[in-house]
Amino acid sequence: MSGESGGLPEGERLQKVLAQAGIGSRRVCEIYIDEGRISVNGVIAHLGQRVDPLVDVVEFDGSQIGVKPGLVHYLLNKPAGVVTTAQDTHGRPTVVELVPAEPRVFPVGRLDADTEGLLLLTNDGDLTHRLTHPSFGVDKEYLAEVEGEPSRGALRRLREGVELEDGSTAPATAALLAPNLIRLVIHEGRNRQVRRMCDAVGHPVVRLVRTRIGPLSDTTLAPGAWRELTQQEVRSLERAAGAAE
Repeated sequence: MSGESGGLPEGERLQKVLAQAGIGSRRVCEIYIDEGRISVNGVIAHLGQRVDPLVDVVEFDGSQIGVKPGLVHYLLNKPAGVVTTAQDTHGRPTVVELVPAEPRVFPVGRLDADTEGLLLLTNDGDLTHRLTHPSFGVDKEYLAEVEGEPSRGALRRLREGVELEDGSTAPATAALLAPNLIRLVIHEGRNRQVRRMCDAVGHPVVRLVRTRIGPLSDTTLAPGAWRELTQQEVRSLERAAGAAE
């Protein structure tokens, strides 16, 4: 339980928990507490209060914050030639080598070794499940440079569903941005799906880049660079995956 008893105080200082949740610096969080904008278990919080992040319900301006301790969420711009695994038996570079070693994180879904673009890595198992399970339908956007210029008929097939060896694909969004450049948004995560879809309509992929995961995009990350998600970005992903109540 939160609060302080007659013995040693239990839990963590509230401003520390708020800062770890991405609300702001500890100093800013102290101001929020002083302004009465933070509540714990429905009661307005006070400076010096301690909370148990696993038990107490902490709210900022009436909205519950994610105060799960120890969870990290990294956004990586994966370069080509890096494999989306924690280890590789062939000695190839892996995505986990591009982010901090501790705490240990795992990629959310996968990108082929020759595919570039945005990839999430986290130790948040619940969010990983929701982002990768097809029933939640979180969309992913890709830019596909292809051979030749797709016709309207080819684009229509991509939109309506393409018959692959493992079944027909779900409806997708497909737009021609340049003679050989397709923007494709899919809601599934089959193995090499975009490449197989483009192959099926007669336009093999030359280069493939993932540019968006649900509501999340970032055009400023250089290949091989990563950053932590903000608390607002984590919440937006949770909403997209149906994880936020």
